[in-house]
Amino acid sequence: MPHRRIGHWVAGAAALQLVARGATVSGLVLSNRRRKRREPSPSGFPVLEPAQETIGDSVITTYTYGEDVFADMLEAIHGAQHEILFETFILKGDAVGQTFKQALVDAADRGVRVHVVFDDFGSFTVPREFKRWPENVHLMRYPLVTPRVLLGPRHWGRDHRKILVVDRHTGFVGGYNIGDLYATRWRDTHVRVEGPAAHELENCFVDFWNHNRTEDQPELSDDRERGWDPRIRGHRNAPSRLLFPVRGIYLEAIDRSRRSVWITQGYFIPDAEILEELLLARKRGVDVKVILPERSNHVVADWVARYHFQRLLEGGVELWLYQGAMVHAKTAVIDGFWATVGTANIDRLSMTGNYEINLEILDEAQAAQMERVFERDLTNCRRLTLAEWRRRPWWARGVERILQPLQPLL
Repeated sequence: MPHRRIGHWVAGAAALQLVARGATVSGLVLSNRRRKRREPSPSGFPVLEPAQETIGDSVITTYTYGEDVFADMLEAIHGAQHEILFETFILKGDAVGQTFKQALVDAADRGVRVHVVFDDFGSFTVPREFKRWPENVHLMRYPLVTPRVLLGPRHWGRDHRKILVVDRHTGFVGGYNIGDLYATRWRDTHVRVEGPAAHELENCFVDFWNHNRTEDQPELSDDRERGWDPRIRGHRNAPSRLLFPVRGIYLEAIDRSRRSVWITQGYFIPDAEILEELLLARKRGVDVKVILPERSNHVVADWVARYHFQRLLEGGVELWLYQGAMVHAKTAVIDGFWATVGTANIDRLSMTGNYEINLEILDEAQAAQMERVFERDLTNCRRLTLAEWRRRPWWARGVERILQPLQPLL
């Protein structure tokens, strides 16, 4: 009888925790919606003009403003002669989305082989009609649910990547989804790669397409240019294959750091190992700074991230909160030599859950450009101090503790 009573108590306590967690999430979401209705839309933020750096036989252009990168992506699509590989997590049905869709359809009409992938979850709210494409565009809508989900969590990941490759020579990758919002109101980072290094993105697309295509979709040739230039490498997370190299390059680069680790993230929820490496780097005198949004577009993720702030601040890591707009970049620059730009956030979903791709770039000139971007972003941030954090109200501490178990889901 006592054992049965203890079991009832445990079950009751667990049920209360679930109810409290659900109520907290609902309250945060409703409160955030009311706040967004009251606050004015973002009016602008500091950016840099697109900047080019040559690395071997390839050229990298770095973008910090949506309209700039969208214009060059569309120019590449309009100039395509043979093949377009286009992949995105979100493709909105608004004016920007319509412009991209029309450009891709026009390319297919003039004889270019056009392959398009978008994620059905990311584009869930997009009108159904917009998701219909002419037959001469090879379309893959990465489905919300497939029979593979029954095989376990490794098959639950979303296609979170943003890739464009044109004629095997010009590639784009970074944090920008496609839509009006991202053109002018979000601060993100993208790069264009021209030359042999574009294959790093091309190969990623080809492997994903061939692995997920149906019988009625054409197989893409895998007999494409390959190289071994270690200065620009594409690392893709593929949960169905248990491959998570983006997490590995972060851990290795932070572990090697001697001078500086500067990270910009839209969603920053580091796992135990990444958190430990950041603290160890700071302990040995490395300048560790992280830029993240004061408020992101996912209020629950913001609150789950806060659970680690105390330990980071006490360890000397500087947290800089981006003001007045959503910073969505997924970048880092270390020791003025190592840099990464891509689609992966430092959170569980990106590091071990979703399909992602990041470029790893070993070049002093490109790293210097990434440092300039970081320094410009700092001018639009406020620093969160340990003293301020310790003064947060008691109820905020309670929310952090209630939501902390959600970290493995975000």
